[in-house]
Amino acid sequence: MTRLTRRAFGLSAASAGLAFAAPATLSAQTQARLVIIGGGFGGASAARYARIAFPNVAVTLIEPKTSFVTCPYGNLLLAGERTLPQITHSYDGLKARGVNVVHDWADGIDATAKTVRLRGRATVAYDKLILSPGIAIRWNAIEGYTEAAAEALPHAWIPGAGEQTTLLRRQLEALPDGGVVGFAIPPNPFRCPPGPYERISLVASYLKRHKPRAKILALDAKDAFSKQGLFQDAWNELYPGLIEWVPLNKDGKVTRVDAQAKIFETELGTRHRVDVGNVIPPQSAAKIAIDAGLTNETGWVPVNPRTFEATRARDIHVIGDANVGQVMPKSGYIANSTSKVAVAAAVAALEGRPAPEPTVYFNTCYSHVGPEYGISVVGVFRPSENGFVETPNSGGVSPRGPLAEQREQRRLEALHADAWYGAITRDAFS
Repeated sequence: MTRLTRRAFGLSAASAGLAFAAPATLSAQTQARLVIIGGGFGGASAARYARIAFPNVAVTLIEPKTSFVTCPYGNLLLAGERTLPQITHSYDGLKARGVNVVHDWADGIDATAKTVRLRGRATVAYDKLILSPGIAIRWNAIEGYTEAAAEALPHAWIPGAGEQTTLLRRQLEALPDGGVVGFAIPPNPFRCPPGPYERISLVASYLKRHKPRAKILALDAKDAFSKQGLFQDAWNELYPGLIEWVPLNKDGKVTRVDAQAKIFETELGTRHRVDVGNVIPPQSAAKIAIDAGLTNETGWVPVNPRTFEATRARDIHVIGDANVGQVMPKSGYIANSTSKVAVAAAVAALEGRPAPEPTVYFNTCYSHVGPEYGISVVGVFRPSENGFVETPNSGGVSPRGPLAEQREQRRLEALHADAWYGAITRDAFS
């Protein structure tokens, strides 16, 4: 293990949601090697923070893509409110800060040798590894939903280069007026709990303007969902009669799809034919985490809630959607803020001293429901002996009420959402 000199450091409450002092300059005889896999909100934020807070640590980010298309604001692309370039971010800012960005696939981790194997056959050695690989689709968890089926019934739930989101957008444009857009929504946990309902809302916004006779059928494997009252208030106000939401207790769980015929089949055998289908399937941690033996029976990675070190391997800190998270949602905000906790803990361990004690983790999630209409939820979480716990009565959602009374609040929250998106992408991608 590379030894670094002792130093005082911490995280700012504004950037990481933690009550630590600002970091001091680190000096060392030998550079420690911090390697980060995955260039999404978690990995990019970790790389940027590490360069700012610990300038004498060598930071390598392994990410195959040369730009990142965000899941947040992808639904606005479906509504025609954003373009793909507006939600695409390069790694040039991180490179300018001194991050060694390696555009290659990380194919495997040797936790004993402390190396990462790249698809280009090179290996990268690390002293500490931050793993932020995101999610994997559980193909065939819904019978018939394969990678090939996703070309007919897109999921649009993994950014890629925006191909799936663009495909779904083209299908909506080709939808006949009077057609049916079907959604298959998974049980918890999955990436971005309010995401399917924001997507329903923004697709409804598009249909209302361009295909007013079309309908939405949302088949859900749950009986309740994030910000449910706020979403349903908006649907009643903005899109009356356009959206039918079918919960689990009314046979809403999709168990089989026929991609060619575009049929969703539920547990009781009810078959729904749709003209455009968006299947958001069950998910797990990304393949590299599974192959490294980091996941448990849930398909996600259990971690130390104070350091985010994987419980099944030393010196690997797992952040973002891939870890278990428990009550904490799998969100870009959580990935961004907890990445800094993981970096601080990793450097503390390299220095041979205890990790700083985090106090709280924050999450704020905005959703666009229509033009100039935003809603939000806030959650505050703490590490505990049993994982993560939500602090009672510490969060909250947007106030409810008739649209006429809340119109200005909704307009402001849409603006706040835009400001949040700008801030978090700047914080992650420099």
